[in-house]
Amino acid sequence: MTSSFENISPSSDSSLLTIEDLDLSGKTVVLRVDINTPIDPKTLKLLELNRIMEAAVTIKDLSNSKVVVMSHQGRVGRYDYIPLEQHAEALSKVLGKEVKFVDDVFGPAAREAISSLQDNQVLLLDNLRFTAEENVEYTPEAAANTYLVRKLAPLFDACVLDAFPTAHRSSPSIVGFAEVLPTCGGRLIVKELKTLNRILKVAKGPYVAVLGGAKVSDRIEAVETLISNKRADKVLLCGLLANVFLRAVGKLRMPLGIDKEEQYVKKAHTLLDEYPDVFEFPSDVAVERSGERVEVRLEDLREDEAVYDIGHKTVENYSKIIRGAGTVFMSGPPGFFEKEGFGYGTESLLRSMASSFATTIVSGGHLSAALQKFGIKEWIDHVSTAGGALVLYLAGKRLPLIEALYKAARRWQASSR
Repeated sequence: MTSSFENISPSSDSSLLTIEDLDLSGKTVVLRVDINTPIDPKTLKLLELNRIMEAAVTIKDLSNSKVVVMSHQGRVGRYDYIPLEQHAEALSKVLGKEVKFVDDVFGPAAREAISSLQDNQVLLLDNLRFTAEENVEYTPEAAANTYLVRKLAPLFDACVLDAFPTAHRSSPSIVGFAEVLPTCGGRLIVKELKTLNRILKVAKGPYVAVLGGAKVSDRIEAVETLISNKRADKVLLCGLLANVFLRAVGKLRMPLGIDKEEQYVKKAHTLLDEYPDVFEFPSDVAVERSGERVEVRLEDLREDEAVYDIGHKTVENYSKIIRGAGTVFMSGPPGFFEKEGFGYGTESLLRSMASSFATTIVSGGHLSAALQKFGIKEWIDHVSTAGGALVLYLAGKRLPLIEALYKAARRWQASSR
């Protein structure tokens, strides 16, 4: 797969601006990061700090600026849809200095807090998804006309985009500010693109994609392109995505309770018809009975039982395929590893990747946390906190955030002539 980003390096590719290309000293800078963090479902506390530590790298390099940090957390209606106050506390500890927090996004309190910032101060606004506009995707022109951008853009001198995990979204904070402000990429964006393209140059087949997690929309959108672009000779299905495909073949009959469920099942059926030899299914799964992990065959699964993990037979089959691969990409955990007793599938497949001779890429905040938890992060060739964005990037999709950076760079170059 060819990529338009192969020659990117800081300040050397005129088609993408970095922090060095803009004079940001003493300026008020909006920094869009992605510190959307795995949350303990019981305590609602942060489970790890990987994305926060990544964001801190760019913030430190903006130490002469007034930095306004923006991020989202969770999805509407989910347990992880929470304010960012504890993110500010964690970021303060990582940076070794106070990060101010305001429980507002673009209202009077937020605007006053931004206007009162001094050089070398950092302010974190509250969860972007608390605003309705951020939960919708727009064209860049329409995004620039949202209340969020129109209210806040006049307070900023420049925009730094460093939210690679959200690069596949065209929300106002991703493409709107870049439309009206001088805009460059942060450290994480440059690092990710350089590393991924270096890996893709040496990657070889067979290509195995292990796709799990709960975000069906991103995975099912990308899987066809992964296969057609010869980036997935085998797709090992796990998590909620596996349940969608299992429903498509009639091995699961109970509703999954997700948005657009029938649409996804129909798409899965189409993919299975078109690529019958590519997909591998779980043969056994783990459920909770009387507070204990119990493994059952699919045909023995009760209709009222939730699947929390893949079983030993599935792990054995998937691990064998992984060991025979030339390149392995995993996105989304195979099971609910945060729940005690259900981390077996996630840990086992990650260890199979780590001990294989394949080129290995692991993506997503939850898997990054899992690697940290199981102590095998350094055994993987590339670990990215990006989930859906990385899947789509490897599949050859054009990402709105990257396109916004290119567009901003062209505009900046034209104004500099």
